[in-house]
Amino acid sequence: MTSRSHFKVALAGLVLLVALGVVWWRGAARTDDAGPPLPAAAVASAPPAASGNAASVGPPPSARTGPREQIPMPGCWDGLAALDRAATMESLHAAVSAAIQARDTALVAYLQERLTELVGNDPDRALRLVEWAAKAAPPEPAIYLEALKAAPAVRHPRVAEKLVSVAEDKSLATPDRASALDALETQHRFTPEMRGRLKAIAQDDSADSAAWMATRTLGRVMKEDYERTGTYSPYWKDLLDIGTTSDDTAVRLLALEMPSYSDPLLDSDSIDTLAKVMRTDKERDVREMAAFRLAVTEDPQKALAAYRAAFDGEHDLCVRWAFLRFAVRAAGADALPLVEEFARKDPRLRQDYLDFKALYATGTTDFARIWLGKKEHHDCVVEEGAPH
Repeated sequence: MTSRSHFKVALAGLVLLVALGVVWWRGAARTDDAGPPLPAAAVASAPPAASGNAASVGPPPSARTGPREQIPMPGCWDGLAALDRAATMESLHAAVSAAIQARDTALVAYLQERLTELVGNDPDRALRLVEWAAKAAPPEPAIYLEALKAAPAVRHPRVAEKLVSVAEDKSLATPDRASALDALETQHRFTPEMRGRLKAIAQDDSADSAAWMATRTLGRVMKEDYERTGTYSPYWKDLLDIGTTSDDTAVRLLALEMPSYSDPLLDSDSIDTLAKVMRTDKERDVREMAAFRLAVTEDPQKALAAYRAAFDGEHDLCVRWAFLRFAVRAAGADALPLVEEFARKDPRLRQDYLDFKALYATGTTDFARIWLGKKEHHDCVVEEGAPH
C-alpha cells in the first residue's frame, strides 16, 4: 500500500471519529428542538415524557452505568404520543389552539391531518368543525375547514348545507366565507338549489374574495360531475351568467376559464353569448378568454362566424391575435381562409397566416402538433388557464 493510500485511510478514520464525537455531544447535550408542550387538557392521561423528546424511553437512572447516547429526533412534542392514543375532537381542538399560539406550523399541519382522520365519515363531527370555524379567530377557521375538506363527511347533505350557510353569512369575515366555499370543492355534484345559492354569492359585488371562490367552486364541482356523469351544461349556464353579469373582472375571467379544466364541447347556444362577450366586454383579458372558450365547440363554423364578427371592432393586437389562433384551434385547416382575411385587414398578422398555411401543408392536422411548430411574433402574454 502506498503512502498516499495510508494517508487516505488515516484521514477517513479521523473524519469518522469526529462525526461520532459530534453525534455523542449532540445526544448528551440538552436540545431546544422539541416543540411546544401540548395543553394539559389534551394530555391529562399521558405518561411523563422524556425531557425534550417524547419518543425517548430509557432505563431508570439507577440502571445507567455511564453516559447514554441520545440522537435528537425532529418533529417530537411533549405529550403527543399520549394525545394520539386517546385523541378526541376536544383534545385536538385544544392542541390546535396551543400550537397556533406557539407558531408551530408543523404541529398545526399534523393536527389538521389528525382531525381529518377523526372526522372520517361522521357528519356530526364534521358539523362540529364548521361550528368551531364560524366562532374562531384566524387562522383557526381555515385549519378546521381544510381538515373537513379532506374528510368524506364533507359530502354529507347536512354538512354541505351548513357550509353554504356559512358562506352566505355576511356577518363573517370574507376569508372565512371563502374557506367554507373552498371546503365544498370536493363535492361530487350540486343540486340546482345549491348551484343557485353559490351563483348568488358569485354575483354579489360586496362578497369580494368569496365571490371569486364561489365561482371556482362551481367550476371545480362541474369538472367532478362531468367526469363522473358527463353533466356540465347546468353548471356552465350558471358560469356563463356570472361571466357576463359580474362587475368584478377577476370573477368574470374565472367564470369563463373554469370549463378549461374538463374541456367539454360547448353547445351552439353558448356561442352567441361568448360572441357578445368578445365584442363588448371592456377588459382585454375577458375578451381573450371568451375567444379561447369558443375554440372547443360542437359547431366550429358558427365559432368562425363569431370570430369574424368580432374582428373589425377589435383594435387590440393581442385580442385580434387571440381571435386568429383560436379560430385555427376551433376549425383547423378549415380556418385558413378566415385567417387570410384577418391578415389582409391587419398586416401585423400576415406572418401568422403564412406560418399556419405552411404547417398545415405538411399534412399535420392535430392542433397541438401544429402549435409546437408555430413561431411567436407578438409580445402578448397568454393568460393562465388558456392553453394554446
